[in-house]
Amino acid sequence: MNRKLRMGMVGGGREAFIGAVHRMAAGLDGLIELSAGAFSSDPQKSQNSGKDLFLPAERVYDNYRELFEKERVRPDRMDFVSIVTPNHTHFDIAMAALDAGFPVMCEKPMTFNLEQAQMLRDKVSKSGLLFGLTHNYTGYPMVKEARALVASNSFGKIRKVVVEYPQGWLSTPLETSGQKQASWRTDPGRAGASCCVGDIGTHAANLAEYITGSTIESVCADVTAFVPNRQLDDDANVLLRFANGAHGVLHASQICVDEENGLNIRVYGEHGGLWWRQEEPNSLHLRWADRPRETLRTGANYTHLSEAARAATRLPAGHPEGFIEAFANLYRNYARTLMAQLEGKTPSTLETDFPGVQAGVRGMAFIQSVIRSSDSDRKWTDVPHSGSETRSEQ
Repeated sequence: MNRKLRMGMVGGGREAFIGAVHRMAAGLDGLIELSAGAFSSDPQKSQNSGKDLFLPAERVYDNYRELFEKERVRPDRMDFVSIVTPNHTHFDIAMAALDAGFPVMCEKPMTFNLEQAQMLRDKVSKSGLLFGLTHNYTGYPMVKEARALVASNSFGKIRKVVVEYPQGWLSTPLETSGQKQASWRTDPGRAGASCCVGDIGTHAANLAEYITGSTIESVCADVTAFVPNRQLDDDANVLLRFANGAHGVLHASQICVDEENGLNIRVYGEHGGLWWRQEEPNSLHLRWADRPRETLRTGANYTHLSEAARAATRLPAGHPEGFIEAFANLYRNYARTLMAQLEGKTPSTLETDFPGVQAGVRGMAFIQSVIRSSDSDRKWTDVPHSGSETRSEQ
């Protein structure tokens, strides 16, 4: 293509957190430009947000339906839409976008419940339009290196997976103060069946499945709301069984005082294992049965890394790359795949390495199964199969 992709956005206006992250990530590689949007459910806030972003007034809309209706007939129409609203609205917006012929990039969790996720998956399949989901932690170079090492059988058969995501920001009843991010995440009417599991537990589960290349088949869960009068969970402890025979533990919590974003994963095989930590993402630590520990480092000049890790690395060794860059890797791969489709070409395997609608269904199935397990007297609860899974689908 001889131009940038034109992106529309639903949500992400003034006072929003994740919308700005999406815009920075989408723009980092110069492949995408923000062209239009409906940035708030409040029309005036949407208009004000459009002014903040220096968009022409005729490309700033009062609601997402107006956005899709008017953009679809423009000669310079947007090429895709990024949905960055709370998850109870994702389904209706995504379905409307697909009906209007627009590919979608969506925040996670993908929908409000599993039934919606399955319906959206079927809609994506029927439409043939591209769908991306921002499980952004899979965009880190060392996560891709970890996946490549497991896939190459470097550690032998995988036996155990330990994945953790501790936070502390909800250790007090923050939602009662009117804090926007806390209020909708702890509200069953907007967050769905879960707060902690839906918000960060799904990231941990997605990371475990992405690195191991295996799906979580069953769970045994203990889910709790520790803060008095909180309607949804703020802590989860889950035993895992994987399709490849591995067993594991997933711990996600938002009441671990003074923890920030402590996502980390350890994977153990017959001959060795790995450890990666999101708060120090440039390092991947390897453990071996027959030799000393190793630490691999990110660096665009490091030829010993896997092709996928090198493709996700932007800077020479010693220059920190982090959250925005990992996020941008998803947008870059999504953009290159969409560009290839628009040109009638077949995208490469590296370009299609981003989470899609199947990852969204997996996430909703995980949430449902964990909550059911915690509420049940049964020891194990099966995670519903969501159709055929492949290694390329995160």
